[in-house]
Amino acid sequence: MSMAYEEYMRELVKPMREELVGVGFKELKTAEEVETFMEGVSGTTLVVVNSVCGCAGGLARPAVTYAIQHTEKKPDHLVMVFAGQDKEATAKMREYFIGIEPSSPSMALLKGKTVVHFIPRHEIEGHAVEEVVDKLLTAFADHC
Repeated sequence: MSMAYEEYMRELVKPMREELVGVGFKELKTAEEVETFMEGVSGTTLVVVNSVCGCAGGLARPAVTYAIQHTEKKPDHLVMVFAGQDKEATAKMREYFIGIEPSSPSMALLKGKTVVHFIPRHEIEGHAVEEVVDKLLTAFADHC
């Protein structure tokens, strides 16, 4: 890939990253960052596999943002990997999603290192943002 393309993509996705960072998400950009985080984690973690697609921008990120801002019961940790951008970090995080097919965007709620709730792309794309919010709030209520 050309350096111009890579720089263009970094600039393009910057607001897509900032949307979640602004509500408290930590970006995990390398496989090492994912491994360090996951090996030391306790409690509950919401992992967002972010993406540049329309359903990420129009549904997933707004739903996550709303859910985090409008509930008392929320995960202890909020982290994000960016599919297609931070490829090694995304691949490493998906290793923890045992038995779950890769999907982006997607959201995984973990207790420790175990996925207790997963929202794949097919439960985001084509659904109303309110439905995705409800799925997240239900998962938080059940597991946080």
